[in-house]
Amino acid sequence: MPAKKHNGGSNEAELELDHELPPAEGGDDPAPQGGVTATAEEPQSELERIRAERAAYLDRAARIQAEFENYRKRSDKQQQEFREYALADAMKTLLPILDSLDRALNTKAASLDDFHAGIELIDKQFHDALAKLGVQPVAAEGEPFDPNVHQAIQMVDTDEVEDNHVIDELQRGYKLKDRLLRPAMVRVARHPKP
Repeated sequence: MPAKKHNGGSNEAELELDHELPPAEGGDDPAPQGGVTATAEEPQSELERIRAERAAYLDRAARIQAEFENYRKRSDKQQQEFREYALADAMKTLLPILDSLDRALNTKAASLDDFHAGIELIDKQFHDALAKLGVQPVAAEGEPFDPNVHQAIQMVDTDEVEDNHVIDELQRGYKLKDRLLRPAMVRVARHPKP
């Protein structure tokens, strides 16, 4: 098949692309000598291309891993800062109560009743601050025993309270929204067996 001539009309010889050279001596290989070098160079260039591609992928993977490590460190730092500032907000809510306690201790009360009334006000102030933070007491006395929010310290044989109900609360339990902070320590009624 003849090659196309340039449009310039030059006297270039037409090349036949289907031309084959006779096989080399001692072999039946019909491939031309120039084809052997081209085939040897092709795998070499293919190998170099694959190596370059591999190096690019390894470099990209290393960069992505470094970016992920930086992201993880930034995320950890942000979470730590969030916890610290969340705690700071809670402390700001509780500081007025500490101020009230300090004033109560520095005041010379006229009577024990006045001192008791002051402590009751501080207790109410503290409970209001906890409610503002989302902390609520766990209902216990007179309630059916619930092992999810109550910790039974003692079972008491009695007919005065319904079976498996809380008789009294020894230590109040608290929830932060829906999460239990501390179970209520309670005594539970048990009806004696006949």
